[in-house]
Amino acid sequence: MGVFFSGRELLNVAVGIEKNGAAFYDTLAASAKHAAARRLYRHLADKEREHIGIFQNMLGLVGDYEPPDTLTEEYQSYFRALVDTLVFTDDRLPADVAREVSSDTEAIQVALGVEKDSILLYTEMRNLVRKAQRAVVVRVIEEERGHLRELRDLRKSLGKR
Repeated sequence: MGVFFSGRELLNVAVGIEKNGAAFYDTLAASAKHAAARRLYRHLADKEREHIGIFQNMLGLVGDYEPPDTLTEEYQSYFRALVDTLVFTDDRLPADVAREVSSDTEAIQVALGVEKDSILLYTEMRNLVRKAQRAVVVRVIEEERGHLRELRDLRKSLGKR
């Protein structure tokens, strides 16, 4: 079995995830009951849009790069399962997911899951792109980790109200 993702395909998955993340946070911001939640969701939507630009810039650099042939069939299967189970790669639109939440607390829980999924995917992706692009992927991972912390802090502050 050959490698099933090219560098371009990996980056297109990342762009799609970030676009869906921005739409998700935009929808949450529009319906947030607390001003602090609204501000954070807007900030996170803007950061997701920055990530779209980062990954789109990387697309111009990868050409027809193929990840290493040393990947095992088991790893390839794992990575495919990872991509297939991400919140925003199934048939549900991010805005629909955001509209289904009934409170800011529930929205934060969903957002935490989305951010964790992104971190996991990008951590795996980091090893599948050219060395020159790894530092950029690591930077995005760190920003996604920051989003987790911000969401956790918001959950704590809303819990005190």
